[in-house]
Amino acid sequence: MNPLRQLDEEGVLLLTLDRPERRNAFDDAQWDGLADALNEAREDPRVAVVVLTGTGGDFSSGVDLSSFGRGRAEPRNDGHATAFHALVAAVFDFDKPLIAAVRGVAVGGGCTLAVACDLVYVGESARLRLPFANLGLVPELASSYTLQAAIGRQRAAEVMFTAEWIDAGRAVELGMAARRLPDDELLEAALAKAREIAQWPVSALRAIKQTLQAAHRAGIEAARRIEDKRMARQAGSPENLEAIRAFVEKRPPDFKQFRAPAPADPASDGDPGSSEEP
Repeated sequence: MNPLRQLDEEGVLLLTLDRPERRNAFDDAQWDGLADALNEAREDPRVAVVVLTGTGGDFSSGVDLSSFGRGRAEPRNDGHATAFHALVAAVFDFDKPLIAAVRGVAVGGGCTLAVACDLVYVGESARLRLPFANLGLVPELASSYTLQAAIGRQRAAEVMFTAEWIDAGRAVELGMAARRLPDDELLEAALAKAREIAQWPVSALRAIKQTLQAAHRAGIEAARRIEDKRMARQAGSPENLEAIRAFVEKRPPDFKQFRAPAPADPASDGDPGSSEEP
């Protein structure tokens, strides 16, 4: 499912996620559609800046849980393991300014997608969340690096570990967003800023983005590798399955059931001083 596309005379391409009935949640078709749109915009000489937003009052509620288990009819032939990985590559290969205009929910992949953009503007209704801890998972879309780069290690650790909801004011305070605007002014303000940027040579904009990214490229690539490795380990774990069951059953998850006490070390004979430091 391709996003809606609207290119103006100034070279600003508006990409609008368009699954309002699912709060713009991502399934394979939407991951692939956005990846294709970004790849095409990168190669299109008419495009100077891209603005990304969502229909129906929300940015994106992340991964569509109902899409799990559908599988693919055929293996991919584009070198990417999944549609999600194709989108990640497209985002970080996109070498022109990318602006997110976020209203409503931006959760999970919706939030990490916004964090990966060059500029983020939020409407008053914005509610962001990185729900990886409460799903028994790990961050994705290189957010374990990009979030720290944007807001600092301690703040990133706090919002990742707590999986707290972040409103528009808090997003600006943390540095996850550049500015907060009334919902009805958000998109036009983002487009106006994009046009302000688009007046300059695309070659210069690309060169500036490349210089800004150079110091972060190794960190982003390292984050992508370890996130993929850890996600493969955590997805389908007992804790992750409990989180999904709790979500479906509309109840709080019970993670304490997995915290069995560590077995006693018979070699220690009950002497805590003989045990090794962890």
